[in-house]
Amino acid sequence: MAPALPQKLHEIEARMAAAGGSGKAQLLAVSKLQTTAAIREVYALGQRDFGENYVQEAAEKRQALADLDITWHLIGPLQSNKAAQAARLFDWVQSIDRAKIVPLLGHGRQGLPPLQVLIQVNVDDEQSKSGCVPDAIPGLADLIQQQPNLCLRGLMAIPAPADSAARQRAFRSMFEWYEQLRERYPTVDTLSMGMSDDFELAIHEGANLIRVGSALFGARKSA
Repeated sequence: MAPALPQKLHEIEARMAAAGGSGKAQLLAVSKLQTTAAIREVYALGQRDFGENYVQEAAEKRQALADLDITWHLIGPLQSNKAAQAARLFDWVQSIDRAKIVPLLGHGRQGLPPLQVLIQVNVDDEQSKSGCVPDAIPGLADLIQQQPNLCLRGLMAIPAPADSAARQRAFRSMFEWYEQLRERYPTVDTLSMGMSDDFELAIHEGANLIRVGSALFGARKSA
């Protein structure tokens, strides 16, 4: 029998505490393709931040879970034609990867509190992954800063599948970029990197927000 959600959450929290790092890391529960019942169960255990990949799926879940005080994060690629909807639906968008999306999110967020955003970085230059090249970070940050309805909070990355030494180099590179950004923008305080199979290493290298799905929920189910 698979471990119950309370046990899994406890194990993740223990792994996070043992990972070290310079500060306390926060858990983002990746709930894409999970049932609303599973989300409610994890919420009842004290988890408040949940990550979704798809705008439509998140819209349905947010409506079904409107009685809960959840902070919703978009962590999947964002199409331009979904930007306005995403800006209204989510509290955070972690996947800004190009200039075009920035004003679309800003315009879509009018009349609401500022949208918290991260720049997604393709740290290993993988053709199959979203994210800007590291050298594009300063320009995107400046564009975001010009949008009064957006608040730049930091960076997000998904390193390429590789051995631990290569991942460590990628995480370390991201931390260096994060530190540069933090020196320039006082609102920057979030480095989102590390998932179920590598979050200890990510925390050790400076991550303070980790995105965990399968280690918490197990195999994905249809919503």
